[in-house]
Amino acid sequence: MKFSYWEIKSWFNNVDYTIIGSGIVGLSCALELKKRFPKSKILVLERGILPQGASTKNAGFACFGSVSEILEDLKTHSQEEVIDLVKERKEGLQNLRNSLSDTKIGFQQLGGYELFTKEDTKLYDESIVGLEEINKLLKSVFREDVFKTVPNLFRFKNIQNNLIFNQFEGQLDTGNMIEALLLKVQLAGVKILNNVKVEAFEEFLDNIIVKTDCFEFKTQKLFIATNGFAQQLINQPIKPARAQVLITKPIQNLQIKGTFHLDKGFYYFRNIDNRLLFGGGRNLDMTGEETTEMGETKLIQNKLEELLETVIIPETTFEVDYSWSGIMGVGNQKKPIIKQIGDHVFCGIRLGGMGIAIGSSVGMRMAQLLE
Repeated sequence: MKFSYWEIKSWFNNVDYTIIGSGIVGLSCALELKKRFPKSKILVLERGILPQGASTKNAGFACFGSVSEILEDLKTHSQEEVIDLVKERKEGLQNLRNSLSDTKIGFQQLGGYELFTKEDTKLYDESIVGLEEINKLLKSVFREDVFKTVPNLFRFKNIQNNLIFNQFEGQLDTGNMIEALLLKVQLAGVKILNNVKVEAFEEFLDNIIVKTDCFEFKTQKLFIATNGFAQQLINQPIKPARAQVLITKPIQNLQIKGTFHLDKGFYYFRNIDNRLLFGGGRNLDMTGEETTEMGETKLIQNKLEELLETVIIPETTFEVDYSWSGIMGVGNQKKPIIKQIGDHVFCGIRLGGMGIAIGSSVGMRMAQLLE
């Protein structure tokens, strides 16, 4: 592709910082760089028409982990590591809310619930027993108990009698959030180019050549914020994880309000605009869902609809209106990878399905690696 003199001068000459990925991490990195270096020229490259990973495709959960998830994390992480993870998620959510405002992102703190099927008595018993331990563990972060048991007031079927309630959990409008973040970044003077796929980069002594499917250019520093797609550019301990989601048509007098977790967080649902959003099922085919290909499978979509019919809204007629998928970045550790990986290259990846909670702080911290 050939550019005019004006295009080259305005977009591709003397680029100080290039960010790959225009999701929460990439845009937050751009804002922090512009704050620290207001005269810098910053370019964000995005492979999709909209952010292609999970930032515009997630379920809008402002959460930091259910009891069963945290108990599972304690099997592979120390208590200190788990406390740090939850603290980072809590502070990251607050940072996002402070940066954009609750009104602009549609934030509502309706609380979160974890439910357990009748068949999963073992997990239910372990979670009820472990609830007190988790509350003690998180006391230093929240200054009060986070979780408690509540009765099943939502009339879910085929589940244990009690739910575990988290008063601090909330939800937000994912579309509004990204719109507000994009506007803030553009008003700060950051340039964003969509439909540009970065295929490779080559690092030299004093700059980097970025090679895309459309053109090449030079930049002083490169920041990689592609999360689940990161392995296509760099060698780091991360793998993609596709998450499938569906949303119903409006349901009259929908009584379900809040965010809900099932089966260690592998399933999750919430209310939105008098509809029910339901996602998950990756555990049905963990290997098959380790992909960067967007799309849905009958196996998972059928299971989501089955759980809606038999557990969540068994006495309500519903129709699926939309379905889609997003790509997360996961690994053996829950801690995100935020580090310098070359003389002029940095990355902020492996958000482990907690992009809303930690995306803004990961982006900021990646920018702060630049001295």
